[in-house]
Amino acid sequence: MKAAVLHQLGKPPRFEDFAAPRAGKDEALVHVLAASLKMVDRQLASGSHYASPRELPVICGVDGLGTLEDGTRVFFGGPRRPYGAMAEYTVAPRAFCFPVPAEIDDATAAALPNPGVSAWISITHRAKLAPGENVLILGATGVTGQLALQIAKMLGAKRVIGAGRNQQVLHKLRELGADATIQLDQPEEALKSAFAQEARDADFDVIIDYLWGRPMETLLAAITKPEFATIKRETRLVQAGESAGPTISLPAAVLRSTALTIVGTAGIPSREVLVDAMHQIMSRAARGELRIETERVPLADIESVWQRAEQSGRRIVLIP
Repeated sequence: MKAAVLHQLGKPPRFEDFAAPRAGKDEALVHVLAASLKMVDRQLASGSHYASPRELPVICGVDGLGTLEDGTRVFFGGPRRPYGAMAEYTVAPRAFCFPVPAEIDDATAAALPNPGVSAWISITHRAKLAPGENVLILGATGVTGQLALQIAKMLGAKRVIGAGRNQQVLHKLRELGADATIQLDQPEEALKSAFAQEARDADFDVIIDYLWGRPMETLLAAITKPEFATIKRETRLVQAGESAGPTISLPAAVLRSTALTIVGTAGIPSREVLVDAMHQIMSRAARGELRIETERVPLADIESVWQRAEQSGRRIVLIP
């Protein structure tokens, strides 16, 4: 079979032949129809991820869309190494094969679950968003950020502010439900003032952060109180990504002057939480309530597309 085969960490995978898999106990043989190219795929292949492969060669891709031997169309995750989603066939645990509604096309079904489930869990399971609360999405122009914005509004957020760097996508966020937007590519003092103004107008009950780095430092400086003040509400910050940098400087005054709680996404939640999130994302997408833009690319072009950044907030989907 043809597959995207990784021979060396830090190098793009190559489109070449690889021995077809056979399913073992509690596994399913999947005929792959589509697989999205995500940041985690690149991180695993670069060697920078804690779960990067120790033995090579391997096939890239952590999840995708395919059909089982009985014809059932499923989204699958966790292929057994050395197999991956970016191939004509793979093997995955049956427990991580989820039926897909017929109303959802192949590209959307391959691209939506990974960022959609992640955003859903961050907002509901980690931030515990309640109706009527105000939300800031830091990194809202990325694929996952756009979904987080839609989900927050869908679940009853009173005000959702999207902050991002891609100006073209930033203009589209209001169509997805944003009440306000903040352009991150502006001088630091101007950005700090923009964050401070939104905080005064809305108070951030929930912050979902996909950036970290300098944008987070500027945000924290903006919400730090300069004097003793009565705290009216808590801010729950969920750290979900680091596309702007892996570290920040965190002054003690930030935590002493604000009711700020910082939590991470905390790895993989229980299967019960995952199954519920998958059901919510897929059923809402089938009803047209969730939108994700995709770009279909032949798997044969994997080497050329591997290093290319996502364009205008679209998710690249590879078709074997």
